Amino acid sequence: MPRTSLTITGETPDRARIEQLLQGDAILVFDDCDLSGADLSRLDLQDAQFRNCALLETSFYAAKLARTQWQRCRAGHADFEAAELVDARFASSDLNNTSWRRARLASASFRSCKLTGASFEEVTYLGLSFEDTLLVGADLRRMSFRKMKLVGLDFADADLSGCDFRDAVFEGGGLREAHIKDARFDGADLREADLGGLQLVNAKLFAGATISPRQAAELVRAMGLNVA
Repeated sequence: MPRTSLTITGETPDRARIEQLLQGDAILVFDDCDLSGADLSRLDLQDAQFRNCALLETSFYAAKLARTQWQRCRAGHADFEAAELVDARFASSDLNNTSWRRARLASASFRSCKLTGASFEEVTYLGLSFEDTLLVGADLRRMSFRKMKLVGLDFADADLSGCDFRDAVFEGGGLREAHIKDARFDGADLREADLGGLQLVNAKLFAGATISPRQAAELVRAMGLNVA
């Protein structure tokens, strides 16, 4: 039998209030609520929806958040460490400087989000997707984007050490000043990506990748060479 929904609008609920709401077994829908700074660690909030909510510095440590939906939320510095976020959906949300360390993000998606400075250390990410999202300065070390279509992803100054971009297709976005030590780009299509800041020492990482004539000219100029 389908679960019923319970909408909480315009409230500032604390942990005790949410625990009380969870006793009814309804799917909770938080609309325009302020949960900033709340300790929601280890709560079972599966299937919950968060719309236009303030979640600044909120702790979701080890919370059960599978299949949750997050729309137009402001969650700077929120803590999602060790949370279960399988099939979660984030859209048009500010998630700058959030921590996702050891989170389970299998089949989760981020669309039109801001993840500047976010940390994805040791996450479980099979099926994880990003689209039209800022990942400026994010920690994405050793993640795999192999054979993915990467639409509008800004990896500027991100830590991409050890990442796998083999056969990935970049549609917009870029890698300006990104840290790409030991990353792999074999077979990647980078023709639409911003490659500003690529150094000669990193050129070997792009062996077998495809770039445009314009990008090639920019790389040559960056090496201090003149094309006659």
